[in-house]
Amino acid sequence: MTFLPVHRHEITLLPESHRVILRPFIPGDARRITAILGRALALEEDEVQAEMKGVRMDFQGRHRDLDALLGNCFEKIRPHLFTHRPLTRERELLIGALFSGEYALEAAALFNPSIVPHPDQGGVPEGGLRFIMSLRATGEGHISSIEFRDGRIEPDGRIILEPISPFVTAPDIVPNPSYQKRSFIVKLHEMGFDNDWSSGVMGGVGETFTRTELAESLVRTRRSFRPLTPDIRRTLECVQWLADSNYEILFPEALALSERIIFPVSPNESNGIEDARFVRFTEDDGSVMYYATYTAYNGRAILPQLIETTDFLHFRMVTLNGGAVQNKGMALFPRRVQGRYAMLSRQDDENLFIMFSDYPHHWNDPHLLLRPAEAWESVKVGNCGSPIETEAGWLVITHGVGPMRRYCISAVLLDLEDPTRVIGRLREPILAPEGPEREGYVPNVVYSCGSMVHGEELILPFAMSDKATAIASLPLARLLEALRS
Repeated sequence: MTFLPVHRHEITLLPESHRVILRPFIPGDARRITAILGRALALEEDEVQAEMKGVRMDFQGRHRDLDALLGNCFEKIRPHLFTHRPLTRERELLIGALFSGEYALEAAALFNPSIVPHPDQGGVPEGGLRFIMSLRATGEGHISSIEFRDGRIEPDGRIILEPISPFVTAPDIVPNPSYQKRSFIVKLHEMGFDNDWSSGVMGGVGETFTRTELAESLVRTRRSFRPLTPDIRRTLECVQWLADSNYEILFPEALALSERIIFPVSPNESNGIEDARFVRFTEDDGSVMYYATYTAYNGRAILPQLIETTDFLHFRMVTLNGGAVQNKGMALFPRRVQGRYAMLSRQDDENLFIMFSDYPHHWNDPHLLLRPAEAWESVKVGNCGSPIETEAGWLVITHGVGPMRRYCISAVLLDLEDPTRVIGRLREPILAPEGPEREGYVPNVVYSCGSMVHGEELILPFAMSDKATAIASLPLARLLEALRS
């Protein structure tokens, strides 16, 4: 039990194994690819027709456009074809099916939510709010991706989620995204590739450049520095890796929000996109950008990155730069503070830090903000999402880890003008795992990646033991009173 009146809403988002996407399934051994193709090409046309009829019967109802997806898989395998004989469309689709498979995005877990106001508040009654909730979905192999849900808060305080689409659709990858030269140069310097060869590549592009322009500059640089030594190759490969890590994706406008899935694209996130902390950021001129920090994981190392979107249709995935870009749990403030961007972080996996920057992609010089204090948080503390601006100060929802690695949720209050000053801190948790909340993939954990204030209430979605998601709320005035006392 906690000392504040927390209301747990009768909403539970459980992982659903039937929500699947189609992924290429191409063996790494070229001999196996050739053998599979050989069997597909040896089939009579009536056998091809019969096989495709069976594929459609079994899988068409599980995907929005099965033929288009199988066609995309075929195109990935086309370079391996060893025949110039024209193929029927049905045979191409069957080959696509032979080199693809379903992936259940949330078969293992649906957790670590964050919540923000929806960019479209049209038609919402006075006192209500439409919102978007992001979720971390985890499936086979512990690969994580980002899913979304949308819903509304009624004027009477009820929380209602929109129906969930039976389909899941991956976005189109924008083929020729743009980049900022400044960010590239800073990142190359951090990685130790600030040399004549990277300077040659960067000198061949403008302050803002496209992927095509970068590719042309890479070709020119290769020609200028022959013969290519191992050091030159490593530098050019790093430039290409950096381009691959900064990409753009686009969803069709007609797709329901719950159908949109952000699945790993770049090599540095091949094993997962974890714990997105979304925040509605308002610039000094009134313009709005939704940012989300997330952790990219490639199976060996983690790398904090940034998402940018204005409409939850077009997303930019951007690498973060600077000596403070380490560990997990970075969370951006929702506006500039004293003219600068501000971010919470946890560089040492134990304490909570704060840092400031003139540019949202570059972070250095973290300052210690909070150490563990109470027994229930004596292992480590961290944030549960971006700070929330209130009349009393910056409200930061935190998590603490204590005995038996139990995670609890609590709060601190920071000064509005100088958020390096902690002016209030709870000595007890707001939320601790109770009853069924204790059971899951990682027991005894409640955790959030972002909450928001609506009216007089703090709306706090939270994960239950790395398995499912629920929503709680509590009176903001009572929370602020407890923090100020």
